[in-house]
Amino acid sequence: MSDLHDRHRAVTPDWLALYYEDPIEITHGEGRHVWDADGRRYLDFFGGILTTMTAHALPEVTKAVTEQAGRIIHSSTLYLNRPMVELAERVAQLSGIPDARVFFTTSGTEANDTALLLATTYRRANTVLAMRNSYHGRSFSAVGITGNRGWSPTSLSPLQTLYVHGGVRTRGPFADLSDAEFIAACVEDLRDLLGHTRPPAALIAEPVQGVGGFTSPPDGLYAAFRDVLQEHGILWISDEVQTGWGRTGDHFWGWQAHASSGPPDIVTFAKGIGNGTSIGGVVARAEIMNCLDANSISTFGGTQLTMAAGLANLNYLVEHDLQGNARRVGGLLIERLRAVAAQLPGVREVRGRGLMIGVELTRPGTDQADPQAATAVLEAARRDGLLIGKGGGHNTSALRIAPPLSLTVAEAEEGAAILEGALRAAY
Repeated sequence: MSDLHDRHRAVTPDWLALYYEDPIEITHGEGRHVWDADGRRYLDFFGGILTTMTAHALPEVTKAVTEQAGRIIHSSTLYLNRPMVELAERVAQLSGIPDARVFFTTSGTEANDTALLLATTYRRANTVLAMRNSYHGRSFSAVGITGNRGWSPTSLSPLQTLYVHGGVRTRGPFADLSDAEFIAACVEDLRDLLGHTRPPAALIAEPVQGVGGFTSPPDGLYAAFRDVLQEHGILWISDEVQTGWGRTGDHFWGWQAHASSGPPDIVTFAKGIGNGTSIGGVVARAEIMNCLDANSISTFGGTQLTMAAGLANLNYLVEHDLQGNARRVGGLLIERLRAVAAQLPGVREVRGRGLMIGVELTRPGTDQADPQAATAVLEAARRDGLLIGKGGGHNTSALRIAPPLSLTVAEAEEGAAILEGALRAAY
C-alpha cells in the first residue's frame, strides 16, 4: 500500500487528508462491511462520510444503476429526464414544503451554494446568519458561512456572515442553563443581533452539526428562531446533508425536531440519498425556487444514472423502514456506549440520536479537547476491524459513528465492543 500512498501524495494537495497512519485502500463492500486491498474485512461505522445510507452493494441499487447504464447514463437538464422527475416528485412529497420545487446538484456543497443563491436573490441581501461550529461545504461561498475554524481556510467571502449561538448544547456561555433557559437565551441573543444589522437573507443551520462532532441544540430551538426570523422576513435554510432520510431515527428530516412552526423555507440534501452516487439537491417553495431571472442548468445534477440509484435507494429505505431501524438499533448503541463512557474519565459525552452518534473525548480531569486520544482510538478501532470517523469544533476530539441504516443489533454490539476496547486502551 505504500506505493499507492506515495503516488497519492505526489499528485494530490497536501490538505487532502487521509485517515490512519498507514492509509487503507477500500476495494469492495457488502452490507455493513468493507474490505481493503490486503483482504482485511472491516465493520463500517462511517459509511464513506454518511453516504452509504442503506448498505454497501445493495442489490436493488446495483440493479437500477446497471439497467440505467445500459440505456443512457447522461443527457443534462436540457432534456426531459424521467428518473429525475420521478425522484423529484418523491422528494417534494417527502419534504413537507408546500408547492415544493426540487433542483438536483452533484454534492451537498453545491446544494448549499444553490440555497444561498436563492435566498440572497429572493431577499436582495447578502448577509447570512449561520451557527457557530457549523460546516456547510468546501466551496468559496460555503466556506464563508462555515463556523468551524478547522474547515474554514480563508476569511474572504462574497457574503457577510453573522454567527449565532445554539448549535452546541454543552459548551459556550449558555451550557449550564436548562433546555428551556438555553433556548430563551439563544433567542434573546438572536433578537439582539438582528437589532444591530440590516435584515439578513437567511439563517442556514444543520439540525445536527455533522463535521462539528454530531452536536445539536435542544429540540425546538429552530422553531423558536423561526418565530423571530419571520418577524423580519428572514428565510430558514435547513442543511439536511447529513441528517436527512431518517438517519436520526425519530424523524425523517432533522428539522422535524423543531417542527412547531412548520417546515423550513429551503431544505438542502445530499450524501445518503445516492448511497454512494453523487447526488445533492435543494427543495424550496416555488416562489423562492423560481426567483432567479437568468438561465441556469446543471450539467451533471440529475443525471439519469444517479437519479436511478437515488430512486431505488429511497424506495428501499422507505419500504424497509430503515428510519425505524435507526431509531431502535441506534438507541441500543447509544445506551451501550454511554454505559462504557461512565467508566472512562476521558469520555466527556456520548450524544446523538438514531445512527448519528458522537463520542467527545477530553483530557481526564479537564474540559480540554483531546485530539491525540481521538486519533489513537480511531487507529485502535481500525486495527480491530472497525471504521469510524472523527470531527468536532474543539481540535477534532469527537468520534463520529454513522453506519448504514440497515445495521443489525448483532453488528451494533460487535462495533460497540471494538470501540470499548479502543477507548479503554486510550484511557
